[in-house]
Amino acid sequence: MNRTTILKSKFEELKIDAFFVTNILNVRYLTGFSGSAGLAVITKKKNYFITDFRYQIQSKKQVSKDFEIMIYPQGTYEHLRIIINRHRIKRIGVESNIMTVNEFNGIKKVFPEIKFVPLNSVIEGIIITKNKEEIKSLKKAVEITDRTFSELLKIIKPGVTEKDIAAEITYIQMKLGGEKNAFDPIVASGLNSALPHAQPTDNKIKKGVFVTLDFGTVVDGMHSDMTRTLVIGKANKKQKDIYNIVLDAQLKALEKVKAGISVKQLDSYARDYIASKGYGDNFGHGLGHGLGYYIHEGPRVNPKGEYVLEVNNIITIEPGIYIEGFGGVRIEDDVIVKKQGCEILNISAKELIEL
Repeated sequence: MNRTTILKSKFEELKIDAFFVTNILNVRYLTGFSGSAGLAVITKKKNYFITDFRYQIQSKKQVSKDFEIMIYPQGTYEHLRIIINRHRIKRIGVESNIMTVNEFNGIKKVFPEIKFVPLNSVIEGIIITKNKEEIKSLKKAVEITDRTFSELLKIIKPGVTEKDIAAEITYIQMKLGGEKNAFDPIVASGLNSALPHAQPTDNKIKKGVFVTLDFGTVVDGMHSDMTRTLVIGKANKKQKDIYNIVLDAQLKALEKVKAGISVKQLDSYARDYIASKGYGDNFGHGLGHGLGYYIHEGPRVNPKGEYVLEVNNIITIEPGIYIEGFGGVRIEDDVIVKKQGCEILNISAKELIEL
C-alpha cells in the first residue's frame, strides 16, 4: 500500500470522511513536497495538495502524481471549501497535536456545518516503520554525518570556539550533500558538556576537557542523529572511567535491540548498568528515540514506554552521564531494528578519542 492508502484505511475506524494535513513534515511524507508552505487534504476518492504561487513550479516537480495540485490566490478556507463541496464531506480529521486552539476555533467558525475531528499523531503512527526508500535515504544521511565527524577531527583543537565548530558542521554536511542540519548542532566543551542540549558558545576549546558533538543532516526528508564525545589532550582517570561506563552501557543496549523487545526493557539495560556504577542520577533522559521524517519521533525509548519494537523501526541508542561542575559524556548511534538484532548505521569510532 502507498502512504495515502494506508491513511485512508484508517478512516472508518477514525470515523472521518477526509483528513486535513497541516504539519509540513507530514505533508512531505504524503506528497513528496519539500517546500515550506503546503497543505494536503486526503479524501476517500481523491488527494489534494494546496500551495501558493511561490511553489507552483516546485510542486509540479515534486508532488506525487496521485495528488491534484491546487494553486489559488485565496486563503486556505476557500481551497478547503471547494474540496468539501466536491466530495460532500461532513467529518474531517485534523492534526490536534499541530493545530493551535485559535486555528481550530477559526476553522469551526468558517465551516459550522462540518464536524472537525481532533486526531493526535495519526500519520506519526504510520511513519514509525520505514520502507526501503526511506531506509536508503536515512543511510545516506548517516554516511554524511559520519564523514563530517572525520573532517571535524582535523579541525578541533585548543583555541577554536564552539560556534566555529558548529558552523563547520553545517558547512561540511551541506557540502557533502545534506539538505540542511537535522537540528541545530550541539557543540559543548568543558563544563558545558554536562548540559545534554547545550547551545554552542564563544567559549574556546581548552586542553583537558570533554567536547560533546551532537549533530545530523537531512536527505530526502530523512534525519540522521549522531553523538560523540572526545577529550582534548590526555584524559584523566575520572574522564576515562565515565566515558567507558557510558560506552559499555551503550554496547549492552545495542546487543539487546531486536523486534519484540519493549522500549522500557531496552532502556533498562543501559540505565541499570549506569546506576550500578553509581551514576543513576546523572542519566536523566531516555535511552533513545525514533528517527526519520522527524528528528524525534516514535518510538520513544524510555523507562515509561510500552511500545514493542518492530522490524524496520529506526531508533537512536544514546546513554549519557552528566555531572554538574565536571562535564558529561554521551554516545549515540542510529540503528535499524531487525527480527534478530539490529543494524548499526554509524561507523564512526566509539573508543575514547584524545585529540
